[in-house]
This record gives sequence, C-alpha cells and structure tokens, in this order.
Amino acid sequence: MNQPYASPQLFALIDPYVYHTLQGVRGQEVVVETVRGSMQGIVRDVKPDHLVIAAHQAVYYVRLAQVVSVRLGHN
Repeated sequence: MNQPYASPQLFALIDPYVYHTLQGVRGQEVVVETVRGSMQGIVRDVKPDHLVIAAHQAVYYVRLAQVVSVRLGHN
C-alpha cells in the first residue's frame, strides 16, 4: 500500500520559564546574550518563539532558541 507524501512539519520547543521571565521585563532595558553575540535594548514584545528588541533606532527579532542569557541593562 502506498503511503501519501507527508509534508514537513515545523515544531519548536518553547521554554516556558524563559518566555514568562521575559514577559516580566517588557518595557525594560536588557542585555541579551545570544549564540551570535550580545545586544542591548528595550524589550518591546515577547512571543513564544521570539523576542522583539528596540535598539539604536532599529527593531530586532531574536529567536528565543538562540538566547543564552538575559540580564537587566542600564536605565
């Protein structure tokens, strides 16, 4: 019996602790260390899969899977 072609499925593991912690610092300045380096800016929004940071008159979207650590920045 032939099996129908199954299309690829996208799934992501969400770390609820990171997500909820970042929800608590919305509107605050943070330093985010990622696997590609660090950035400092204001947390504008947090979604289950990404973080929105405003820094240097630009908006950055950082995948939560790439976040190594977060600390509060200088206000």
